[in-house]
Amino acid sequence: MCGLRIRPSSSPDARFVGSGASSRRRGPSSVLSVRSVVGQMFVLQVAVVVLLAVAAVVMLALTSQHESTRAASKQSLAVAQGFASSPGLVGALRSPHPTAVLQPRVEEARKGSGVDFLGVLNRDGTYYALSARAGRPGSHTSTDMAPLLAGQTVREEGVGSLGPQIRAYVPIKGPTGSVVGAVGAGITVEHVSAMVTAQLAAVVGAAAGAVAVTTGGAAVLSRRLLRQTRGLGPTEITRMYEHNDAVLHSVREGVLIIGGDGQLLLANDEARRLLDLPADAECRHVTALGLEPPLAELLVSGRGATDEVHLAGDHLLAVNVRPTAPYGGGAGSAVTLRDTTELRALAGRAEAARERLKLLYDAGVRIGTTLDVARTAQELAEVAVPRFADVVTVELLEPVLRGDEPPEGSTAMRRAAVSGVQQDSPFHPVGELITLALIAPTASDVASGQAILQVDLRTAYSWQARHPERARQILDYGVHSLISVPLRARGVVLGLADFWRAETLEAFGEEDRSFAEELAARAAVAIDNARRYTHERTMAVALQRSLLPRGLPDVSALEVSHRYLPAQAGVGGDWFDVIPLPGARVALVVGDVVGHGVHAVATMGRLRTAVHNFSALDMAPDELLAHLDELVARIDADEAPEEEGQQITGATCLYAIYDPVSGVCTLARAGHFGPAVVQPDGTVAFPDTPVSPPLGLGGTLPFETAALRLPEGSRLALFTDGLLEDHNRDLDTSLGLLREALSHRDRTPEQTCQAVIDALLPERPRDDVVLLIARTRLLNPDQVADWNIPSDPKAVSRVRAGVTHRLETWGLDQLAFTAELIVSELVTNAIRYGVQPIRLRLLYDSSNLICEVADDSSTSPHLRRAAATDEGGRGLFLIAQFARRWGTRYTAHGKIIWAEQALHDGAAEAGTDLADLFLGQ
Repeated sequence: MCGLRIRPSSSPDARFVGSGASSRRRGPSSVLSVRSVVGQMFVLQVAVVVLLAVAAVVMLALTSQHESTRAASKQSLAVAQGFASSPGLVGALRSPHPTAVLQPRVEEARKGSGVDFLGVLNRDGTYYALSARAGRPGSHTSTDMAPLLAGQTVREEGVGSLGPQIRAYVPIKGPTGSVVGAVGAGITVEHVSAMVTAQLAAVVGAAAGAVAVTTGGAAVLSRRLLRQTRGLGPTEITRMYEHNDAVLHSVREGVLIIGGDGQLLLANDEARRLLDLPADAECRHVTALGLEPPLAELLVSGRGATDEVHLAGDHLLAVNVRPTAPYGGGAGSAVTLRDTTELRALAGRAEAARERLKLLYDAGVRIGTTLDVARTAQELAEVAVPRFADVVTVELLEPVLRGDEPPEGSTAMRRAAVSGVQQDSPFHPVGELITLALIAPTASDVASGQAILQVDLRTAYSWQARHPERARQILDYGVHSLISVPLRARGVVLGLADFWRAETLEAFGEEDRSFAEELAARAAVAIDNARRYTHERTMAVALQRSLLPRGLPDVSALEVSHRYLPAQAGVGGDWFDVIPLPGARVALVVGDVVGHGVHAVATMGRLRTAVHNFSALDMAPDELLAHLDELVARIDADEAPEEEGQQITGATCLYAIYDPVSGVCTLARAGHFGPAVVQPDGTVAFPDTPVSPPLGLGGTLPFETAALRLPEGSRLALFTDGLLEDHNRDLDTSLGLLREALSHRDRTPEQTCQAVIDALLPERPRDDVVLLIARTRLLNPDQVADWNIPSDPKAVSRVRAGVTHRLETWGLDQLAFTAELIVSELVTNAIRYGVQPIRLRLLYDSSNLICEVADDSSTSPHLRRAAATDEGGRGLFLIAQFARRWGTRYTAHGKIIWAEQALHDGAAEAGTDLADLFLGQ
């Protein structure tokens, strides 16, 4: 039981009741009695320790003997080898008096090496030199010389003059490798035994110390066990346990013993029943038993308690807690539990109040999760079913659903939410228009903001009289009780919430009405917040849509489709444009203003207007972005209050110009994603185009351009970051999905747009999304005509004739007169005021005839009203009258003056009287 020790009281008179004759305490001398459990344990522990110590001594002695013998053999061999390889030994053996030379060296080597004998032998086995302890030179060895003469080393145990020995013999080899003698060295067995005996004393001493320490520890533990058992014998302990166990199981009051660390040490049957404890509850922490938090907190707090009432499942318990330490126990608590059946009614009301508070808390969390009016009303209906009502319906005034301020006196409402109804229910569906008289007893009560309680609808005759057929259907459905609560916020009624009970037999009461009012008040605030947000978002979306293009222009160079999806959380500053440019070229623009809201939308409108204005000047992409950067920086400087510091607006933009004559797309981007290019075979690439910092950062680096050559039938995809950025996937995954959606070459731009949106965007995008898909077209070379113009006025007539011939080839005879006039004026001005080279180009697309005259002069002509006496100054006036539009664009080496004629809008005929035009000027 997790270390639980049941101790009798320390008082001599408090012996265990019912345990029979009073037991006599045993004195300390009885601890070592072999008839007691404690004494038997003590003797067994001492015997085991002694046996282990003896075994350890024997094993260590044998091991030490073996290791000492091995060490002696190795030492003898090492000494013999060292002496045999010493310099001058072979010469000494061959000298006339080897004994005189070798004997001193042998004695000195033996003393320094620690061996008992050392000697040098000749090939016959006679010692030339021998240590004094082992004998004298001239004696003969008992070792077999044959292995030594064969050049082998001999290790052996034998008996010599000093007794049993461990020795080794090493041959001495001459310069030619022949054996000329041998060296022997050895250690006596007596010497080895002395080393073992010296080690054995330490081992025996250590074993004796271990036996002493273990014996003392066993004695201490035995005495402690004696104190814990209070000197009781086995029979008395058994009788005490059986009696206590019987009492704990039979008593009809729950008993718990809890340790100081919060673990449950003991629980009787009644405590297990009252607390519904698991079978393995003992030895577990109290907080892990699934108890109600207040009860668990009390049990682990360690504080005392008297008849504290706590809820435990279906039981309301009176809890008493007492510390165990003052009564001889360890740190912990003894707990008793009583089931107070007379307080169950009070417990029911407390549970109902707790459930209502929890429902209000859940309502605060679940109502208003979105800023959508209808969804907020539905959340109110869902949170109250079935915990408070069986059916909930919510009606809102129509202006509220649109986000407008509700007018005073309005009674027309629309059903916004229903929860808890079946398919055959008589309640109005969502979206149906309802008058106040059909759903409430009196309109005046609702207008005042007071909740209306109908305890029994079967006796509510005034309610039934307002719409008898509907009332009968509702009663037949089983509904018997109703609370109607106005949804009122800031003193204005927004709608009505109806709580109905059908399956719940208990009718609504006054406490339920108060709760319904509180619930409706919280929901009304959330609905009003959603209404105000809807109003602001509606205005922002209307402003945003008014600033975005309503449609795309029809251009011959590209087949363009687009998608614009506003964010659900708030409008942003994304925009796009397709702008026709002179020379059949088209500009594609996508941009994104940082942030959301009206400020971002207004800034977007200003930038879009600026792009149109800069495009009218026919600027290059890098130059246009430089002007936009200055504009955004100026907007920040003008609008940010000085006391708040400068607030950076920031924007990204990609501006691209496609030329259908050359098939080249020139683009520049400022902090924006680059385009995706789809080849005619379906291959998708993301070109590595240079990127500049976002607009408005005030950087000093120039904007860079890139040129992409696009074959006819290629598709160019431009988009904003909202298409790719998603918190559920990384950017590489999004690019892979985009690549897959774009790779189908048989799709039209419209189908490609839809495929991309379906593949990458969720149902409710978190950010604005702009997508442009443009399929390229190229002008047929037959639709382009070029002439190089010399600086000779006579060349004008030849050029005019060539133009007439080309127009006849194209079937544009009706434009010949005006085209000749425009070409004559432009070429004449270029010859007179321009710089060579001068070049004329005619472009014929599906809707326009374009005339372009280029030269290397940067001076641009201006339209003016010529005086009556002026000889010139009327050429541009004539061009402006006959061309649909005209202008000048600058190139890297000069300028191009261009004029466009529409093919089908009533071009001037050859018989036009020009005198009227001059008179009109």
